[in-house]
Amino acid sequence: MKLYVKLMVAGVAAAALLTGCSKKSTAKAAAETPAGDTELNLYVWTEYIPDAVIQKFTDDTGIKVNMSTYSSNEDMLAKVKAETQGAYDVVQPSDYMVEHMIKEDMLAELDKSKLTNLGNLAQQYLNPTYDPGNKYSVPYLGGLAAIGVNTAKVTKNITSYNDLFDPSLAGTEVVLDDFRAVIGMTARSMGYSMNETDHDKLAKIAGKLYTLKPNVKLYDSDSPKSALISGDCTVAYCWGAEIALAMRENPAIKIVYPTEGAYKFMDNWAVLKGAKHPDAAVKFINFMLDPKVHEMVLAEFPYMSPNATAVKEMGEEYASNTAINPPKEAVEAGEFVQNLDPETLALYDAMWTKLKS
Repeated sequence: MKLYVKLMVAGVAAAALLTGCSKKSTAKAAAETPAGDTELNLYVWTEYIPDAVIQKFTDDTGIKVNMSTYSSNEDMLAKVKAETQGAYDVVQPSDYMVEHMIKEDMLAELDKSKLTNLGNLAQQYLNPTYDPGNKYSVPYLGGLAAIGVNTAKVTKNITSYNDLFDPSLAGTEVVLDDFRAVIGMTARSMGYSMNETDHDKLAKIAGKLYTLKPNVKLYDSDSPKSALISGDCTVAYCWGAEIALAMRENPAIKIVYPTEGAYKFMDNWAVLKGAKHPDAAVKFINFMLDPKVHEMVLAEFPYMSPNATAVKEMGEEYASNTAINPPKEAVEAGEFVQNLDPETLALYDAMWTKLKS
């Protein structure tokens, strides 16, 4: 979700894994690939799959990968609908968007007999409410939307989403360019649900939302850590992994899980209905479930991972890092966003448009 300053340790880890893993010859792999499945079209979150992983998949299978990226679930949905069916094979919808796309008959049912690496996932991440039985999706990475604070420059003791509205923080904040996340955060700061539908309560939420505007210097869902690392912004409301990466660059940056309970998300793999390369799509998802491959992902993009085997291999330092793996109480206090009715979504959209105008 994210321009990443590549870490030396990540590069070393990726290189080691690439060297240590056996490779099929391209000619042999191509011969084993079904006719017509020599290419794969991905539409995924920005800065979410290392280039080395894509290259390894091509080296191992002979399948050429064409990757396009997006910055929000809504952008992805609109683009998929606008394109002709089959333009993309694999997408990465978040929890609520999986449910929405299932209802709109946009996703293909997965052939789990071909997902031989599914057993690497921890049970608590399977059979989610948004896709019972994981018929259409497989969890990839998740986490919480937390608060990053440069403690060398910010004297205020920030503990909550509510603190982000303090006038003393005018012109200091980078926040997600995501209307569900920002409006949801505002709702939580007032004791409401991130999925509020009551129009009177939404009017109150809107009133507070607009007071955030003077504090926001930048809206960025791709690489909010960049502004935090450079010092252009001293406070961030963004994905926890972005803060974890910023903390590696500057030890003065700290992560705060809001006292009200955080925005919680899980991004997933899914195959679009009408995909032109369905066999390559399932092969790719199974490849991404391989723990050695997933370790390469985690070395570069340290999100909360459902791949228990890979997490174990990453070691105690990774598992105990609370910026990557939030405390249990923070996760339990969090809230997933859910699908909303069209009328309510129109209100959210109007609120967002006014905030950014």
